[in-house]
Amino acid sequence: MKKYIGITAAAAVMILAGIMMFVLLTSGDGLFSDIGSREKVIMLNDIARTAEAHRPELNVPEIACFDADFVILDMTDNVLYEHSSKDISAERLSVEAAIMKRYPYRYLTDGGRIWGSVILLDDGTNGYEALRGRFIAGVCICGAVILVGMIVFGVYIKRNIITPFRKMREFAGSVAAGRLDRPLEMDRENIFGAFSESFDIMREELSESKRRELELQKKERELVASLSHDLKTPVTGIKLTAELLQMRLSVKSETSGNEIVFVKDDIEKMSGDAEGILKKAEQIDVLVSDLFASTLDDLGEFKVSCRDEESGVLAETVKNCDDRHLTVLGELPAVIVSIDRKRMAQVVGNIISNSYKYADTAIDVGFELSEKYLEMRIQDHGPGVPRSELDLITNKFYRGKAWTDSGTDGNGLGLYIAKTLMKKMNGDLIAESDGDGLAITLVIPLS
Repeated sequence: MKKYIGITAAAAVMILAGIMMFVLLTSGDGLFSDIGSREKVIMLNDIARTAEAHRPELNVPEIACFDADFVILDMTDNVLYEHSSKDISAERLSVEAAIMKRYPYRYLTDGGRIWGSVILLDDGTNGYEALRGRFIAGVCICGAVILVGMIVFGVYIKRNIITPFRKMREFAGSVAAGRLDRPLEMDRENIFGAFSESFDIMREELSESKRRELELQKKERELVASLSHDLKTPVTGIKLTAELLQMRLSVKSETSGNEIVFVKDDIEKMSGDAEGILKKAEQIDVLVSDLFASTLDDLGEFKVSCRDEESGVLAETVKNCDDRHLTVLGELPAVIVSIDRKRMAQVVGNIISNSYKYADTAIDVGFELSEKYLEMRIQDHGPGVPRSELDLITNKFYRGKAWTDSGTDGNGLGLYIAKTLMKKMNGDLIAESDGDGLAITLVIPLS
């Protein structure tokens, strides 16, 4: 921008200089010059006074010394004296003719009596021609200066505006075609310097966004493969357990005849088989529920309907989700919270399920009021999570490195779904780890 201002100022100076030269060249004596007219009047008066002083003999050096074309006539228009560089013999000179031809003239007197006249043979064409020549020269010089300024300004416009704009247009077409690996050359000297930098930042952001999208697609494909494997394992277990149960019933039927009697040992074995089928079915239910919830969130159909509930529902929710009875409930303030009871159960269930899977310790559940929120802190006493991963474990499909290396089943959706649900209920989910397990704090809005 500074360079643009400098070029504009230089062009203005050049144009001003051209105008000044034009004024200087066209100034001076001419047809419409007051100075030229005064000089003619003064010269005419001087000639008249000299002629009046030398009336008897006009052919004297005093009269011949005037640098002008003039004639002196008597009252009958006879030429008494002629001082001219051109032939005027063919002209019929008189005061009337001088008036018609716009020649300056003056009567000559002697004692108050007019005895003749002096006529300057100058109708102003000489001054006009000189002025015309100067005017033409001034216009040409001024036009040349303006033309040079326009050429310089045009070169500047082409170099600093048109060429960068063409590059930006080509860059936009390249970005639209998906070619995000070619940077835009930045030149801070031209007017689009800042825009070029912004466009290149946009390209980098689009490239990073595309990279994240491809990575997400890869993770989704990996998730499908992982879920297929995870689903196959419990399904295989269910099939084996069902076949074993069917075989036992078949053997019992063949050995017992018409009346089948189950002893305690038989009942315990079949109960164990049924429990195994139930656990495998629960695993399938958790996997399918997480995948379904993630898909709903992607489609924008993750519906949450909050209403006022007594805080006691939180303790009840914890107990319902704690199948292994590992939770230890702290004192719960008697307040009214605004939650979706079903979604809150899903949040708490995901957190406790993660604790079962990765910590397998007692789970402390505490409550604390904080301004307009009730904070529900769920903490286990397992290995915890490194500080560098705390902000990542609530991301979609993310699993901590230690959890991934442990070979524990998981898909990286539990805490992501829990945090998403808390956000939709106008709350939040905060993960903390200080060396003694992992603590998840649920920020629950009060009514």
